[in-house]
Amino acid sequence: MNPSQTVKPDTPSWRTPLMILLAGCVISLVGFGLRSTFGLFTDPLSEAHGWGRDIFSFAIAIQNLLWGATQPFVGAIADRYGTGKVLALGAVLYAIGVALMAVVETEAGLYVSGGILVGLGLSGTSFTLVIAAFARMMPAEKRSWALGLVPAAGSFGQFVFAPVGQSFIAAYGWQTALLLLTSSVMLVPIMALAVAGKPQNSHSEAETDLAVWEAVKTAARHRSYQLLIAGFFVCGFHIAFITTHLPAYLSDHGVDGEVAGWAIALIGLFNIIGSYTAGVLGGRHSKRMILSAIYASRAVAIVLFIALPTSSTSVLIFSAVMGLLWLSTVPPTSGLVALMFGTRHMATLFGIVFFSHQVGAFLGVWLGGDLYELYGNYDMVWWLSIALGFFAALVHWPIREEASADFFRSQEHMAKP
Repeated sequence: MNPSQTVKPDTPSWRTPLMILLAGCVISLVGFGLRSTFGLFTDPLSEAHGWGRDIFSFAIAIQNLLWGATQPFVGAIADRYGTGKVLALGAVLYAIGVALMAVVETEAGLYVSGGILVGLGLSGTSFTLVIAAFARMMPAEKRSWALGLVPAAGSFGQFVFAPVGQSFIAAYGWQTALLLLTSSVMLVPIMALAVAGKPQNSHSEAETDLAVWEAVKTAARHRSYQLLIAGFFVCGFHIAFITTHLPAYLSDHGVDGEVAGWAIALIGLFNIIGSYTAGVLGGRHSKRMILSAIYASRAVAIVLFIALPTSSTSVLIFSAVMGLLWLSTVPPTSGLVALMFGTRHMATLFGIVFFSHQVGAFLGVWLGGDLYELYGNYDMVWWLSIALGFFAALVHWPIREEASADFFRSQEHMAKP
């Protein structure tokens, strides 16, 4: 099997590459855009129920962890039965979970709705599934570019949803705002028709099942894959902590709520540039070097942000810089997975890397709320974010950018009668 080979399933004539790209980007826009608004609800939801920030933070932490824990299995199901069905079911769970967040009255209810249901829904509508679909449907020479469009579209969703969400909260209250935002999820099943399908495989059903687990076991022994998993943990920690706790952090420093909404939006806007650029550069330059530069730059940006006086100007500048570095990690990370192991099991193998991302997200959100309640500020989590940024920069350095000989040897052995 050639690592650069793209498996193209049979598709209807209307499902052109442009249609696939547009539909996949809309799915990413809605899924990531809605999720990016949750931080705006930290204070109003907590105050309405008389809870500390740790309660809402733990619900979002559960959401992130469950999203990541189920992603490899959801990816395997999508690889086996098709992406469209998984996206449609995920959208239903996502919508139910967000809608219930608006009406639950207990901590347990919030953990079930905003934690479990939304977590499962995010796993089923995740941009990782869109990335896997693009990886198998797009020509190898266009793959890195296409992969860059997925997080860029998600970021545009963040740019659109964050100020809209803040406006809804101001105009209608947080409960109605959640319900209004939920309606957007119904676009996902419609768009899923364009990216529906699964990788073609010539083996029997039993051989396909065995190949999945053999692929996972072989990949897990690959040193560069292990380093990639460790590095992506840091990305999740940074993104989840900042998305969830930045609005509250700014509120503590006297920054207007409208500025907080635009701060999240600005991260999304500039990430369109960052993600797209990373996708283009990943097709021309060393992916591991791009990743090391991104993580080191994040650490430096955070140092400057917490060291300088907090103002509307400093917040917006920080948001713009972080936006450039936000999901720009996704194209080179997913591109390295495709380079190492091909695209046949892309949803599964990238799903495992993404699980590490979500473990980091769980800790970023949970520690943010827990340590805030313990110390009354976010200082420790900011400094931990800085240390992790430099750690990730070092971890990516020794990654080998080449196809795994052991992996493809194993797959060739599996294919023999």
